[in-house]
Amino acid sequence: MRLALGIRYNGQAYEGWQSQLSGRTVQDKLEAALAQFAAQPISTLCAGRTDTGVHGLMQVVHFDTSVERTPFSWVRGTNRFLPPDIAVQWAQPVPDAFHCRASALTRRYLYVLSQSPVRPSLDAGRVGWSMHALDGDAMRAAAAVLVGRHDFSSFRASACQARSPVKDLRRIEITRHGEGERCRWHFEFEADAFLHHMIRNLMGCLVRIGRGDSPPEWMAEVLAARSRVVAAPTFSPSGLYFLGPLYDAGWGLPPEATLQAGGAAYDGPP
Repeated sequence: MRLALGIRYNGQAYEGWQSQLSGRTVQDKLEAALAQFAAQPISTLCAGRTDTGVHGLMQVVHFDTSVERTPFSWVRGTNRFLPPDIAVQWAQPVPDAFHCRASALTRRYLYVLSQSPVRPSLDAGRVGWSMHALDGDAMRAAAAVLVGRHDFSSFRASACQARSPVKDLRRIEITRHGEGERCRWHFEFEADAFLHHMIRNLMGCLVRIGRGDSPPEWMAEVLAARSRVVAAPTFSPSGLYFLGPLYDAGWGLPPEATLQAGGAAYDGPP
């Protein structure tokens, strides 16, 4: 039997998603909890690997198992063995042809940025920070250049293992929440797939433009250069959230994971 799970986690305490020898990753914690509940080793695949400090609002994984339990039992039983900052949200049997990564039609990320003269305290690790006021119109003009199918080599980490730097960036929405010198900015990205550090490298350039250090037209120059050295430094992982993939409704996944339903709305940091 193949099973898909929806996972939510706060990434502050972990060395990213992918299993490491240290055992301090979200995948390590999830697989250990699944093994305790199922009383057998379980190996998972995920829809999108996240880096150290990055959060997941709807990571989707799948695995094969001979253990038969109800979906509700998988949720409650696995959560019993998970740390408090990781929780299974739903479980759903899926056809053997389903693959959490290959079957995804689109993927979405959100970056939450605090604009404030003082650094975050209660939200430390859950939001990015700019002490300077940002120009939303300038950032939106720059973001418009990025939408479409492009070679994103300028925003690709040197350790990226993607076969191609060409991705279809389908949507960038930038919204401001609050007035005055203290406010929140939400940057939502949707694409067929993302390169390693792509969102954080895009954020570095958008914030530079928002501060007025470069004009909006600079973004087109960076994109055309296809070279990481011309772009801004990689931005902090603290405010980055994997909103999750979306799938065809025919797979039978919950509405928040299906493209027809539009996916789950962002409801704030976990």
